[in-house]
Amino acid sequence: MIDRSIFKAYDIRGTSPGQIDEETAYRVGQSVVEELDAHTVVIGRDMRGTSELLNSALVSGIVSRGADAVDIGLTTTPMFYFAVADYELHDAGVMVTASHNPAEYNGFKIVRGDVLPVGAGSGMEQIRDRVSSGRLPEEPVGNLVETSVIDDYNRKLSELVDFGSIRPMAVAVDAGNGMAGHTLPSLFSRLPQLSIKPLYFELDGRFPNHEANPLKTETLSDLQSLTASSGAAIGVAYDGDGDRIGFVDERGDPVSPDAIHALLSREILAARPGAVILHDVRSSRMVAEEISKAGGVPLQSRVGHAFIKRQMRETGAAFAGELSAHYYFRDFFGVECSDLVLLMLLSVLSREEQPLGELVAPLARYAKSPEINFEVANKAAAIRLLRERYAQEAESVSEIDGIRLDFADWWFNVRPSNTEPLLRLNLEAKTKPMLEEKTAEITAIIKSL
Repeated sequence: MIDRSIFKAYDIRGTSPGQIDEETAYRVGQSVVEELDAHTVVIGRDMRGTSELLNSALVSGIVSRGADAVDIGLTTTPMFYFAVADYELHDAGVMVTASHNPAEYNGFKIVRGDVLPVGAGSGMEQIRDRVSSGRLPEEPVGNLVETSVIDDYNRKLSELVDFGSIRPMAVAVDAGNGMAGHTLPSLFSRLPQLSIKPLYFELDGRFPNHEANPLKTETLSDLQSLTASSGAAIGVAYDGDGDRIGFVDERGDPVSPDAIHALLSREILAARPGAVILHDVRSSRMVAEEISKAGGVPLQSRVGHAFIKRQMRETGAAFAGELSAHYYFRDFFGVECSDLVLLMLLSVLSREEQPLGELVAPLARYAKSPEINFEVANKAAAIRLLRERYAQEAESVSEIDGIRLDFADWWFNVRPSNTEPLLRLNLEAKTKPMLEEKTAEITAIIKSL
């Protein structure tokens, strides 16, 4: 019996072993071929304990329906996207991964040949129903090709950033025992001017040192110490599948994703004046201000990679960033590439005469809350109540994702989680006392329900 709860808004995810086993993987392989009418499917995997077994069953399911499987082996998510998008014969892809989730989880990311994700409203429900219906009859078996794309991937990166523009410097890197530890040595071998200070490059799906989630500041403590003690110009942290990236400055202080978004937006706009750049509804007001100041057109987006990737194509946006530390590039097929983020930031540091801490200091001009989660039985009622209370006095109201209301000196966004039964609050104000006052005010209203 297939547990239908594993089919999420963005991917398939559950405990493994447990909710996801080899039979699930086999049926996912068959269903992807049928639902996407795929003839050649790229597959890759991370280093979790069950990934190899699930990968093998996935291949069996794909070839059982007469499609060919191209197995690129251990990979980060950005490299997987590259393998799907950069080769014309590849018309779908499945990666075995649970991203930054704890060790007991595993799952599947599914994309079409143009690397647009299969998720809620874009094929996930159909794949869920096919998987739940049982095995399909076997067709004449397709072929399995095992290959590596790491050299082609690094070549692509070198086309987007001039490796020679990066000056000698020390860089502390925490791979979190995730997939970046497998792929980064090859990239860094092409950058001999860098002195790499590595942390936790050993692949280990148990994540023995810390959760591979750079958004959680408690996971950065070892990187902060290493960066400050080694004289590194920057510290870098990757998540489990390598599609999110966090930074600390030369003192070991965390740098917000908003600040990275603003710095990279300037770089993109220097090359593409007037370009559209997306920022999600949780982003600091500073991000839109910096995009406008650099001559770009800031546009708000919904939270979530599926929505952002679709909006990038609809608007022709050159770049997009999320508070979750995902960064998307039109020049990289409109998807995330954490390694490109790192290379661009190293290029900025090489050109500027200021250290990273000084570069981002002027960008921290507002007081901002962390994301605050509430368990609310009726999320729609809570959003409606907040709209009734604040909409008339707001300067602008956006309802593309929950509701965001902007005022002269503050703003807040409340939205239902796409992945959990929660209501999420983000709030920013001109001063810390105002932030505390408004946070308490909004919290009291939500909890009154």
